[in-house]
Amino acid sequence: MVDSELLAANPLSDPSRRPLHVYRPPGVGVDHPRALPSVYVVQGYFGQLDSWWRREPFEPNVFERVDAMFAAGECPEAIVVFVDAWTSYGGSQYLNSTGTGRYQDYLCDEVVTFVDDRYPTAADRDHRGIAGKSSGGYGAMVVPMMRPDVFGALASHAGDALFECSYIRGFGETARKLRDEFEGSYDVFFERLAEADRFDMDRFGTALMNYGCAACFSPDPERPGKPLLPFEISTGRLVDDVWERWLELDPVRMAPGHADALRSMRRIYLDAGRSDEWYLDLGAQAFATELEKLGADHTLELFDGKHGGLSYRYPAAIRELVLALRD
Repeated sequence: MVDSELLAANPLSDPSRRPLHVYRPPGVGVDHPRALPSVYVVQGYFGQLDSWWRREPFEPNVFERVDAMFAAGECPEAIVVFVDAWTSYGGSQYLNSTGTGRYQDYLCDEVVTFVDDRYPTAADRDHRGIAGKSSGGYGAMVVPMMRPDVFGALASHAGDALFECSYIRGFGETARKLRDEFEGSYDVFFERLAEADRFDMDRFGTALMNYGCAACFSPDPERPGKPLLPFEISTGRLVDDVWERWLELDPVRMAPGHADALRSMRRIYLDAGRSDEWYLDLGAQAFATELEKLGADHTLELFDGKHGGLSYRYPAAIRELVLALRD
């Protein structure tokens, strides 16, 4: 457990004592004689730390996949850290925000320090990477850009990018949902959500994610814990000045301003399914195009698949980072 001083006064009153899973390969003790590279794995929106234990039919879970890779000698020894950054809105986007809390600082300054103090890690950015999928993939792209002093490699599976393709459709869906089921009001929405005996993703998911992302990307400076929405609830029409704040945090648009950080990465690994429902394959391509312009070395792999069911791809991405970070 990590006792976070940075999250202690978060605006949502979410717990500041956070769980953490730290994986050590077979035969690696906390007193291991050699400092090892580390890879931090961050989750997608609505992902909680114990979700990594979830097992799909006929498949190993993520921990079992990672363990099998190391046990088979397919990857050099490394420490793999699974991070909790859950909020009451379902996610943090791994940013500092007055709408959710200082989750980027928590990750970079508290979690990393906690791990380096207790496990046999090489405690420098050239031996430390970050990986994730969806919103976790977003975090894996933007955190190294914003904090290249902490992370020196990244892997993004269908990370949120090219926001005009990945997010705008959901604004219209949310405006309809609020109109038809929640009296056109987020206040009513949250009342019904609190009363619900289960979380119905079809009913609540997109509207809550849009609200939570707004709390990360465009927090209301006058109301801690609340967002400025990038669309009109009554029509779904974009609110241009708020939407511009979102675009400033789009990895595709951030890349040119963080060229040196991206060129300094020891490995940039991108992938996405060609049929991703949120067009994050196009987002990966757009980000890769910016990397190409900047002369930042990277690889992009598009595969047959959608947004879900990608846990089988995590071990290979972790291996790619470890191979780049081990020397």
